[in-house]
Amino acid sequence: MSNGEQPPPLCFIDANIWLYAFIESQDRDKSALAKQVIQNAEIVVSTQVINEVCVNLIKKAKLSEPEIHNLIESFYSKYTVAAIGLNILLKASQLRERHQFSFWDSLVVACALAEEVTILYSEDMDTSLVVENKLKIVNPLI
Repeated sequence: MSNGEQPPPLCFIDANIWLYAFIESQDRDKSALAKQVIQNAEIVVSTQVINEVCVNLIKKAKLSEPEIHNLIESFYSKYTVAAIGLNILLKASQLRERHQFSFWDSLVVACALAEEVTILYSEDMDTSLVVENKLKIVNPLI
């Protein structure tokens, strides 16, 4: 990084963005946008997101078990991976009550907050929402 360049933003990327990046046949434009987001950010994911990505790639893209194994290793070697534990589960419960998130979305938001991420890229949530004055939800595909 040269002088004056900003470091890439620390962001959390939800499973749907990963799936657009990995499965081009879904929508080529969204696939290109998803790849751009992934390439231009410092990324945090959660074990939940890795699980969702893997199960969908097995089902939709027919990835083999060795390919899934390599993908999992790649997530752990390239990105910060947040594990879901008691504090995340309790925070997710508070978020569901306050914002009416789905169970799974509340876990994503709770993980992003716990990792002190400022941007959450997701296609599924209200893109104008800022959670706890810290986390902005952005749909990069629109």
